Amino acid sequence: MEQKIHQGRNVKRFREMLNIKQEALAYDLGADWNQKKISMLEQKDVIEDSLLKQISAVLKIPVEAFQNFDEEQAINIISNTFGEHAFSNSFNYGTINIHPIEKLISLHEEKIALYERMLKEKEEMMVRLEKLINK
Repeated sequence: MEQKIHQGRNVKRFREMLNIKQEALAYDLGADWNQKKISMLEQKDVIEDSLLKQISAVLKIPVEAFQNFDEEQAINIISNTFGEHAFSNSFNYGTINIHPIEKLISLHEEKIALYERMLKEKEEMMVRLEKLINK
């Protein structure tokens, strides 16, 4: 038995994954939208293609994601792919050497280089301003 994909629920899932509130989505969709309309939209089985394209542009998610995403299939794939020890061969349990002093020195050198660039830009700007004033 084929299970129908609920596009409104998919919009809700992706919106929630992106941590976007209904009010924010409504605001981005335009003046004729509000939180209640978004809530009603998320209950629809099928959403018009033009509206899906608008939502897709706002959330920056492909239209196909709303049309084809099936949570049960995703859960089945994940549960069948990743077992209890799925990552045990992926990691090297060797010693991790982190040298905080070297990292601190590196960051300090980067900061000095940034300050020097900023000073150079400031001097160049001052020269340009002096030229403009003297004209």
